[in-house]
Amino acid sequence: MHDLAFFRANLDAVATRLATRANPPNLDGFRELDARRRAAIAEAEELKARRNSGSAEIAKLRKQGVDTSQQQLQVRELGERIAELDEQAKSLEESFQEVLAGIPNLPHESVPAGRDSEDNLEVRRVGQPPSFAFAPKAHWDLGPELGILDLERAAKVTGARFAVYWGLGARLERALINFMLDVHTREHGYLEVLPPFLINSASLFGTGQLPKFADDLFKCEKYDFWLAPTAEVPVTNLFRDETLETGSLPLSLCAYTPCFRSEAGSYGRDVRGIIRQHQFQKVELVKFTRPEQSYGELEKLTADAEDILRRLGLPFRTVVLCTGDMGFSSAKTYDIEVWLPGQNGYKEISSCSNYEAFQARRARIRFKNAKGKSEYAHTLNGSGLAVGRTWVAIVENYQQADGTVVVPEPLRPYLNAELIGKSGLK
Repeated sequence: MHDLAFFRANLDAVATRLATRANPPNLDGFRELDARRRAAIAEAEELKARRNSGSAEIAKLRKQGVDTSQQQLQVRELGERIAELDEQAKSLEESFQEVLAGIPNLPHESVPAGRDSEDNLEVRRVGQPPSFAFAPKAHWDLGPELGILDLERAAKVTGARFAVYWGLGARLERALINFMLDVHTREHGYLEVLPPFLINSASLFGTGQLPKFADDLFKCEKYDFWLAPTAEVPVTNLFRDETLETGSLPLSLCAYTPCFRSEAGSYGRDVRGIIRQHQFQKVELVKFTRPEQSYGELEKLTADAEDILRRLGLPFRTVVLCTGDMGFSSAKTYDIEVWLPGQNGYKEISSCSNYEAFQARRARIRFKNAKGKSEYAHTLNGSGLAVGRTWVAIVENYQQADGTVVVPEPLRPYLNAELIGKSGLK
């Protein structure tokens, strides 16, 4: 949600900046509704002043014994018109807030202008893609051959875009979750939290998924419960309608959750394997900061996510998203993309974003500044990392000619294994 006073005062500049986004909003509806709402309020205020003046005049005339029936009729008519205008203003305010809630965040001035992912800007590249003396396999072939990944039985149990992991495949997933949480809590300074996986509509509005992206979510029938699409939603909303202690900022939290997404509009993309699933696991990093801290904390959060890939020895690159490729709520986003030999390219494994006060204003998350004045916090989050895609990256990058997979050294204590060979259900 935007600062309404700033939005009104800088509407032309706001419109120019928003025009660089994909599918930019048409602000004519905003202008028209705002003009009508303010006209109704202004007329109501003028009539209230006239009614007050008329009531005072009636009281004065009554003391003089003058018949005031005509004046009373005029005051009643003014009251009826005021009631109509108040109701009109209320209705227009509701429509106005709906329009405002559907306007995306303003891109930060450092974000490059562009139309789509082709215009994203690479800021660094770490590691070299491995060179194989054999034709590397994609995880959707290698996983089933090793008996650690089963897509057919998952489809039988549930449907497409679900997975079953067997043996060391399941243990690798669990090891990655624990490894990520351990690094972030023990070395990067995050406090671990385990939030609910079911969330209500108010939480989804607070972080910007509702009302615009309802089709991307799974909802529980008969309840105001939704399956969490990411831990960003429940963790950010832990502080909805609260004022944070200034001394606690920046507050850094991390959480493991399963994530559930309908992937509406993405059919035909990444249909093979487990790159794009309806259910997947993720470790999320969430920060609450003062405004002057937030961009420094975005760099730290991104570096913390990258550190997991560095430790695992996985090649990656980091890009800053252009204005046309950014998410609805974000002011600036870095995508970290890991190299996948099976796809012969880089694939996003984490998006690290600064939302500035956009989410905090929707969720009413504040803090007291140095002058004791309440203002909105800045919120940030990023995957630290998407577990399933990290699983894919390890299987594909560490595969051997004999079909086995070498376990990266940092994970060996978690798996108690150095090599993944054939296992699972025969």
